[in-house]
Amino acid sequence: MVRVVRVVTRNAEALDAVATRIGGTTIVADLSDAATRRSLVARTEATGGPVDLLVNNAGIDRVGAIDRMTADDLEMLVGLNLLTAMEFTRQALPGMLEHGRGHIVNLSSLAGVASLPGLAAYGASKAALTHSTAGVRADTRGTAIRTTVVEIAFVQTTMRDEILGCAPSRRAYRRLARVGALVDTPMDRLVDAIVDAVARDRRHVRYPGRARALAATTELPRRFVELLLSGVGATP
Repeated sequence: MVRVVRVVTRNAEALDAVATRIGGTTIVADLSDAATRRSLVARTEATGGPVDLLVNNAGIDRVGAIDRMTADDLEMLVGLNLLTAMEFTRQALPGMLEHGRGHIVNLSSLAGVASLPGLAAYGASKAALTHSTAGVRADTRGTAIRTTVVEIAFVQTTMRDEILGCAPSRRAYRRLARVGALVDTPMDRLVDAIVDAVARDRRHVRYPGRARALAATTELPRRFVELLLSGVGATP
């Protein structure tokens, strides 16, 4: 099967080299704009056919106490971290169902599992994204659609540096690291784990490994209800 990889970015220069290296194409789009989000899947399908693997990786952080944020900060954060992934899923699912295959990967965060100071808004958006992924899995039960939610702590990126620029978040990070509850995850290890999860139809990617039990605990109510509803079938 020939796959067409499409990379969406606001800044073509930042990802053109990556797209070229993997044999993909770059689509320039500002995902903070609602109108752009609503038309993006159709735009990408026009350049390479139906979407059968959707990786929702767009996201931002707005670090600090929620009362010190602006209304625009909150709207942009929730729009990019949550609504973008939900909107693209809404658009891509009909084609996936029609063609009998599809996999949705949502990049969430362990900030949606455990609340840290300075991350109230960010953590809430990621908790909602994780729960939304479980809901999509329930909606598509009995079909060929698969989902993977990636719950990670700190990865070696500029976003990590921005979060640690907030003093309360930095103090929390240092405390968790000092007691051995938290370590940074190298980017290459995370990417390999996500690729492996898609290949093996795994529901979850959780890093660092020492935090997996914490994330699994929050998943228990969802899994319990899923078992209770076994045989109910997908949403028509």
